[in-house]
Amino acid sequence: MATEAEEPKLTVDELAARAGVTVRTVRFYSTRGLLPPPVIGPRRVGHYGHDHLSRLALIEELQHQGMTLAAIERYLEQLPPDLSAHDLAIHRALVASWAPDSAEDASRAELERRAGRPLGDQDLDRLAAMGVLERSAPGDGVFRVDPGLLRLGVELLDVPIAHETILAARTVLMEHTRSAAQELTRLFRDEVWNPYREREADPEHVKAMKSLSAHMQPMVLQALVTAFQRSLKEELRAAFTAE
Repeated sequence: MATEAEEPKLTVDELAARAGVTVRTVRFYSTRGLLPPPVIGPRRVGHYGHDHLSRLALIEELQHQGMTLAAIERYLEQLPPDLSAHDLAIHRALVASWAPDSAEDASRAELERRAGRPLGDQDLDRLAAMGVLERSAPGDGVFRVDPGLLRLGVELLDVPIAHETILAARTVLMEHTRSAAQELTRLFRDEVWNPYREREADPEHVKAMKSLSAHMQPMVLQALVTAFQRSLKEELRAAFTAE
């Protein structure tokens, strides 16, 4: 798998195709300072990499949430300047996680254009196992795909992990995240929602509490991601130190 130190040298046309935007959009974001400048290579051709791709995905997601360009500029200015493409992808996932489902229909040709590479049947099976896409109907050649997850899934295609291992990992994640969601929902219902409802029968207060529960989602998600990252790092360190 290509590392961030070995980034692909994407032209502006290739970057736009991978991101699912137009070249004009890329240039416009660049003039607004939303994208860092490309690396100028031979023949004065600008080259882009994973950080540009991840930043484009984040910008597009923020626009999808209804943020103006001025608000997006302020948002990006608050991010640490040395964030990696991986860190930007996490930000994009956090932004998208409390939004409505953003899955899109795409043909195999469109998938390959967005992926920047051919996708064989085995690749499609692996992407489906990761939850990146699913076939809309057998034989119609149309897939339901999450554009943000597609970028991550394509990178994982080159990781030497068996198809069965991917399925097992996805099962573990789904089971434990479902359990955490159930416990957090129970805690919110019993300790916040029910006492509040008993004290305040006014529909406006109920509406306010529902709004609060919606705004809690990004905060809870950030806490879960941070806790999981720390736990995983500690477990991996302990496991490989023991080895």
